[in-house]
Amino acid sequence: MDPTSDRTADVSRNTKETQIRVRLNLDGTGQGVFATGIGFFDHMLDQVARHGLIDIDIQCQGDLHIDGHHTVEDVGITLGMAVAQAVGDKRGITRYGHSYVPLDEALTRVVVDFSGRPGLHQHIPFTSGMVGNLDTQLVYEFFQGFVNHALCTLHIDNLKGINAHHQAETVFKAFGRALRLALTPDARSAGVIPSTKGSL
Repeated sequence: MDPTSDRTADVSRNTKETQIRVRLNLDGTGQGVFATGIGFFDHMLDQVARHGLIDIDIQCQGDLHIDGHHTVEDVGITLGMAVAQAVGDKRGITRYGHSYVPLDEALTRVVVDFSGRPGLHQHIPFTSGMVGNLDTQLVYEFFQGFVNHALCTLHIDNLKGINAHHQAETVFKAFGRALRLALTPDARSAGVIPSTKGSL
């Protein structure tokens, strides 16, 4: 990978349910700007930016008068599209990333593979149906939308947790840190696609 290459993206996705714009820089410093209308979701997205060292700006107008489903799922879709655009053919990236993150009594493991094959395996036994104004069922929808469009395999396991806020926060922090590792250029594989197939 050319170290001077521009790994940025600017993606808009507009439907009758949501109007979303995502701008990101994979080689940023973790700066985040978020306006989805769901405060706790914005807080979780900020964890991804901060711990992934990815600059992310997400602006979303969604049909929150119905519920948060379309907003959370479509942000996942659009963020996945943006990551796919920014990473390009994946030449020179590390490809795999993993992270364990604790927060008090909660502990989560996230493992990601930018394999070109979308897959989500999630086990988060949330102890509450809501955290702030985020329906915890929608965490799955966010990550499903992301993997389908970023074309990666993602394993998320909340190993321990009593407080649902802590469970969610460890999930999103670990996700950001796993992304950071997977998308970091590997100096020993510069210009090489990390697959025996020659493409991802």
